[in-house]
Amino acid sequence: MTKPDTDLYVSWTDYYSQVETLAVQIYESGWTFNQIVCLAKGGLRIGDILCRLYDCPLAILAAASYGGQHNQERHGLVFSRDLTMTTANLGSHVLVVDDLVDSGITLERSLQWLTSHYGFYIEEMRTGVLWYKSTSVIQPNYYVDFLDNSPWIHQPFESYERITPQQLAQRHQIQKAANSLDCDRPSA
Repeated sequence: MTKPDTDLYVSWTDYYSQVETLAVQIYESGWTFNQIVCLAKGGLRIGDILCRLYDCPLAILAAASYGGQHNQERHGLVFSRDLTMTTANLGSHVLVVDDLVDSGITLERSLQWLTSHYGFYIEEMRTGVLWYKSTSVIQPNYYVDFLDNSPWIHQPFESYERITPQQLAQRHQIQKAANSLDCDRPSA
């Protein structure tokens, strides 16, 4: 459900539907790739699902550009020192995935980072995201939704940024107690 021009709220069901739509779009393009690089944190789930579907190795490039309250404040872009991957070398045809392009700076600089660190392996790179905002300086090769009004996207996993492990444990204790009460009730 959306609030016009300000917020887009995404459920788990909608999120996975978006990822599947992206996977089909890439498949139907006919492009063959032999490596997926996901940008962490937002691209982790997408990269995981795509590497399972395509049976293709996954590499992770950690990048951070947001922080502050509810991770909604843009900060300087920071990259990990290296890729995390299980293969000896990066593939030659690389699909770079993230959840969205807002300003597009993270995706654009990630491509530059990959080229400067692994360019000798790479013959071609393409990009895929779920949401492509009109405010982006780069257009991804594959995207599910183009967002002309550039809303703030509330993804289902963001709830974990607003809860502590202690609060989660308390919630689980309450749920266990409620389930225990339901089991103790006689059947009708």
